[in-house]
Amino acid sequence: MRGLDPVTEAIATLRHDPKLAASMKASQRHYGMDWLRIAAFALLIVYHVGMVFAPWDWVIHTPRSYAVLVPPMALLTPWRLPLLFAVSGYASRKLYDRSGGAGDFGQSRAKRLLIPLAFGMAAIVPLEMWVRVMETGYPQGYLHFWAVDYWRSGDFYGREFPSWEHLWFVAYLATYSFVLAGVLALGGGRVIEAMRRGAAWLAVDNRLLWVPTAALVVMRLGLLFVVPERQGLVRDWTSHVQFFPIFIGGFVLAGAPQLWPAIHRAWKAGLAIAALAGACIVAIELTWPGTAVPPHAVMALDRACRVAMGWGMILTLFHVAETHWNRDHKWRKPLAEAVFPFYIVHHPAIVLIAWYTLPLDLGPFTEFALLLGGTLAACLAVYWIGGRIGWFRPLIGLSARKA
Repeated sequence: MRGLDPVTEAIATLRHDPKLAASMKASQRHYGMDWLRIAAFALLIVYHVGMVFAPWDWVIHTPRSYAVLVPPMALLTPWRLPLLFAVSGYASRKLYDRSGGAGDFGQSRAKRLLIPLAFGMAAIVPLEMWVRVMETGYPQGYLHFWAVDYWRSGDFYGREFPSWEHLWFVAYLATYSFVLAGVLALGGGRVIEAMRRGAAWLAVDNRLLWVPTAALVVMRLGLLFVVPERQGLVRDWTSHVQFFPIFIGGFVLAGAPQLWPAIHRAWKAGLAIAALAGACIVAIELTWPGTAVPPHAVMALDRACRVAMGWGMILTLFHVAETHWNRDHKWRKPLAEAVFPFYIVHHPAIVLIAWYTLPLDLGPFTEFALLLGGTLAACLAVYWIGGRIGWFRPLIGLSARKA
């Protein structure tokens, strides 16, 4: 390549060395994934505000529920959490590639996830648990509750203690990260190579659409009438068989750029499947509203549709992130940094604001605006404080300030 300027020579080298090109792409920051993560968590806040008004079981409710919310929220439910685990898996691969190996990766995940989880359990979740027991007749104020009653174990005023409430996502993500770190520590390069071979196989034709969909549906239905659907890290197997493979899928994708063409081929079919599955889910929700239990066959169809819609939407949104959102902006970095603190604070903020404002009977639109605005204000306040107090940053999921 004599006579070429350095830039042209570098481009020519990449064209003649696909492995080098793939390696460089795998190490680059994917701005589209940052925007997708930001959008997903923003949507989560709106979703949780909507739960105050929806006819489903939640922490706190308006006196009147609004059935009109069922279709849009039913269309969000199947994919909002799988998407977050897929994006988290993608980010985990980038962190692993920058770390010194599986041990360093596990340690970094422990610091970034377990410290905010512990802080949230000690200082943030108690606010929500206080409202929960107040709803069932607890007579004491918050300070007495936090100092005396919050730290108990077992049933208390109809609520189970301890509880990590919305921070279950952090606990699950930490657990998945540690399991992955352990597998990588034991298998080393063999695990990464197996992931590469698996990615190459999935990249053929439309396997990336059908194989994960079929596998996830089979695993989900295999447990449907065998294992109870209940929350809890050591007993929530119906969630683990969905979330953990999707988390690993995100991890694999970040190290296998050859999967992107497969995503671009499959997203239209994935979106069509998601639309059909979503229509089925909404129909079932409207036919058997609230706590009504559908027949076993209908329940199985509902769970299969939820899994299919989740994977179809992941492919669609990853395509959007790669094709349309993979560009930087001055707001990307601060917004991406704010996601974790906002997640930690938003849920108890919604519950606490609703507890004090619902008795005012402000009307649904005013109440929604107040809940959303107040929650964002609370999240911004905590993020602003955390950004200026060095020791407080790790407690809310921010990286330590560089010296």
